[in-house]
Formats: sequence, structure tokens, C-alpha cells
Amino acid sequence: MIEILALHAFDDNYIWLLRAGGHVAVVDPGDAAPVLRHLEASGDRLCAILATHHHGDHVGGLAELVTRFPVPVFGPLLEDIPGVTRALAGGERIELPQIGTEFEIIDVPGHTRGHIAYYGPTLGDDGALFCGDTLFGAGCGRLFEGTPAQMQESLAKLAALPAPTLVYCAHEYTQSNLRFAVAVEPDSIVVQRRSEDVAAERAAGRATIPTCIRTELDTNPFLRWDAPAVRAAAASRLGHMPADAVETFAAIREWKNRF
Repeated sequence: MIEILALHAFDDNYIWLLRAGGHVAVVDPGDAAPVLRHLEASGDRLCAILATHHHGDHVGGLAELVTRFPVPVFGPLLEDIPGVTRALAGGERIELPQIGTEFEIIDVPGHTRGHIAYYGPTLGDDGALFCGDTLFGAGCGRLFEGTPAQMQESLAKLAALPAPTLVYCAHEYTQSNLRFAVAVEPDSIVVQRRSEDVAAERAAGRATIPTCIRTELDTNPFLRWDAPAVRAAAASRLGHMPADAVETFAAIREWKNRF
């Protein structure tokens, strides 16, 4: 059985561990210290590192980890990440034999130009997605290097995954993102209920991640570009009805940037 464990880093980052049979693979180790503490306390052996993109809060701990543990390091083909031993592009598959699972690689540019996501269709009962900073609970990443068209297309790829798929993003942003989602769809009972539920979870000190694709389709404005209320919200920012999904997404993303 594969466990998925969350290690906390910085203010709101999650470093994800896949654990099985005394081995662990780590996703986006922005800080080596939490990983090293886990390895020391558990006796687990590091077997692989998976990076979604080049930002320091995702790969800052990589150099120290590979110095101590010469393990395979997977990362995006289109980004320069020192220490990566296998560069990946969308459509490829990788196996983690010590963990007993495999991933499909999905190209998801937008937040950065080469961002990738790791989708494990057989991981757990419902499948699992490790998507870095592309899709968040009720939100999406800022466009630092990509275009609205790229990000909307990337999100559409993730939205097309099976609805029960669990989403393991890299930040605990859900509560603040839902405040924005309520502003976009103030009449949505589903969004309001999720906002209240998440506020209660956070008040109790509990994580809101993983989420799932179904929940995001129902409540995340950045996946709801075809919803009439979201199109109307975009129109209120643009001064005209958006021509397509990309224009809707771009208007909502720009609004969120200033929210």
C-alpha cells in the first residue's frame, strides 16, 4: 500500500512523500530539512525526486538531497533545474519501482513555461495528480512565464481527468482562493458552502489538500470559464461579453491578481 504524506515547508508549501515498503519518493522538495527529518525519524530510504517546475520553493532542497542520496531526479524538459537526471515532456511515462506506481506526464505551461504535472491513474482508489502551482484548491497559479491561452489549455487538460482524481497541489491557498470564488459567483450555494467548510477546517488547523477534480469543477472559477455566472463576472471586468474561454479565464485571472 502506498501512503501519501504531507511535509510542511515555509509558510504554506506542501512537500509530498509517496511511501511504500520503507522507500519514499519526494515531490517538489523546496526545503531539504523536512525531508531529512522524516528520513531520520522513519528510517525510510529516499528513492526518487520529482520536480514540477524550477521555482526555488519547489527545488531549493534538491541539491542537498542529491548530495546525500544519489537518486533519480525527474523534472521538466523545458526548464533548467540543476540535478535533474531525467528531463520529461508531456506524454511520457515514468515508473517508480520501489514505490510500485507509475506516472503519466502532462505538460501544463502557464505558471512557468515548462511546468509539468505527474498523474498516477492507479495511485490509490481514485488516482492522484501532483500539479505543483498549476491548479490549486479553488484557484490556479499566477502567470509568471506563460500566457492566458497556455494556462487555460493546461487547466483544461487537468479538468478532463476523472472526476474523483485527488489533487495534490503545492500550497495551502484554498481559503483565500474561496474568498475570491465567492466574489466571482456570489449566488452559488455550492461555492459558499465550500468556503464555510474550508474556513472551519483551517480554524481547526486541518489541511484542505488534497482536493479532487470534481470539487474543483464545481467551485473553482478558473475551471468554470463556461459557467454563465463566471462569464458574466468576466464581462463586468472587460466591459463586454468574453469571446471565448481564454478571454474569460484571462479576465478572471487579472481580477484575482488585484483582488
